[in-house]
Amino acid sequence: MIGSLRGNVIERTTTGEVLVEVGGVGYRVLVPLSTIPGLEVGANTFLFVHTHVRDDAIVLYGFPSRDERETFDALIGANGVGPKLALAILSVHSPTSLRRCLADDDLDGLVLVPGVGKRTAQRLLVELKARLEVPDLDLAAVPGAPSSSARAEVRDALSGLGYSADEVREVLGQLPEDGTVEDLLRDALRLLAGSR
Repeated sequence: MIGSLRGNVIERTTTGEVLVEVGGVGYRVLVPLSTIPGLEVGANTFLFVHTHVRDDAIVLYGFPSRDERETFDALIGANGVGPKLALAILSVHSPTSLRRCLADDDLDGLVLVPGVGKRTAQRLLVELKARLEVPDLDLAAVPGAPSSSARAEVRDALSGLGYSADEVREVLGQLPEDGTVEDLLRDALRLLAGSR
């Protein structure tokens, strides 16, 4: 089983696949979309890897941190969550952001993930809380972590301004992990203005 890769990025796609050359062998690795900007072609990289074996293929999923790989492992252990959905969840939410959604019962945050509707989000809230060991405390009180209400307020504000769910989902994935509502909203609007 392959647990990690260290090598040069040969190519990357906007769909979340990178080709990493290690010792003359190129490995195709699927990564969360949020990871793609940090993987420059020609640069050296290190990825924690989950090797997924199916009847017809061996697929590698790569993550820049051990926490992301462990979160991926927990996600695919949940009923009805396969590698594709787990990767989509981690493309939208960092492990900290996902735990915050679960701790706050934030259905709207989970619905931002492509392929997750209200009913699926409700089921995921229940099942993932146990798998990801979400504490009963408010994660927003952790120093340096943004409040979940800040991200929720930014999401609601952008929706109120007429941005589509896809645009909101994409920009929230690009925002920093910390900041006030005002700072996050300003950054989101700047990113959205640049993409139009």
